[in-house]
Amino acid sequence: MTNAPVGILLIRLKSIGDVLLTLPAVAVIRENFPGAKITFLTSAENMSLLRGFSEINEVIALDRAALRSGNPLRVAPQFFSLLRRLRAGKFDLVVDFQGNGETGWLTRVTGARRRWGSVYNPGRGWAYTHRVTRAAKTHPANGNVELLRQCGLTISAPKNEFALPADALAAAQKYFAEHRLDPAGRTLFLQPFTSSPHKNWPLENFLALGRHWQAHGGQVIFGGGPADRESLHPAVRAGFAVSAGVPLLVTGGLMKLSTLTVGGDTGATHLAVALGRRVVMLMHAQEPGSPHPFGQPGWTVVPEKNSNMLEISLAAVRAACNQAVNAPAGSAFC
Repeated sequence: MTNAPVGILLIRLKSIGDVLLTLPAVAVIRENFPGAKITFLTSAENMSLLRGFSEINEVIALDRAALRSGNPLRVAPQFFSLLRRLRAGKFDLVVDFQGNGETGWLTRVTGARRRWGSVYNPGRGWAYTHRVTRAAKTHPANGNVELLRQCGLTISAPKNEFALPADALAAAQKYFAEHRLDPAGRTLFLQPFTSSPHKNWPLENFLALGRHWQAHGGQVIFGGGPADRESLHPAVRAGFAVSAGVPLLVTGGLMKLSTLTVGGDTGATHLAVALGRRVVMLMHAQEPGSPHPFGQPGWTVVPEKNSNMLEISLAAVRAACNQAVNAPAGSAFC
């Protein structure tokens, strides 16, 4: 591309999984513009996640809670600080992977000469010099790459690689030691909860899966966010290691050290995929456009009908786990 940009701003404010699903597109941008400075604007709670984006040079964290607080003493400093930062960046190109009203406004105020956006509502196209309507039946990560293709970039085979920081892996290794887990052992990492109850497989099924894995010589960790600690008390009472509440990148380290991760459609399981780890993702449906593990649609287990997670049997998940770890059909390992 002629007049290659020197400064590029990428925007995806939320959520963890959606930010992770920009990784292939970020790799495409770096491949096309190897000398550019790439800045990523995201919500403050996702800032640590960007440490694993090796192609990013800088992160801008947006305190959305302060901006939405309604308190002028909080809103004004955050608003003007952000505005100054965006204008001072002197970005040649802005790519908005979210495409809502908020991110469209942020794109526009940068004053960048080239502004690309993936939008669901054509009425938001005012913010962009080149907009692409998001295809509802396209995997989100592929949708991000398609935006770049339609804007003229060269697309090879997009990489989905998360570079886990060394300190996060060290913290995970310490967790293994403190909980008497063998890093060389067969470890099952279970992520029972998602952000939406209808996407959750019953906890009692995860407990049964964990007991079965443990009974055949494996070790088990239950993961989750700080809000999941109370809900995971049954796992604690059952004697399983429970890591709920550790920093997200430490969760990444735990999954990196584990043999297999099983969980729903949530940020942690997408992180495991980007770390190059084997995953079994439990989804209420697998349709065109659903965010299955990127590049691995076969790594999913779905209900046979009605999109009801309760219809996913324990036997089906155990069979998927056996396949994932290359255990023989009918093996008791899972």
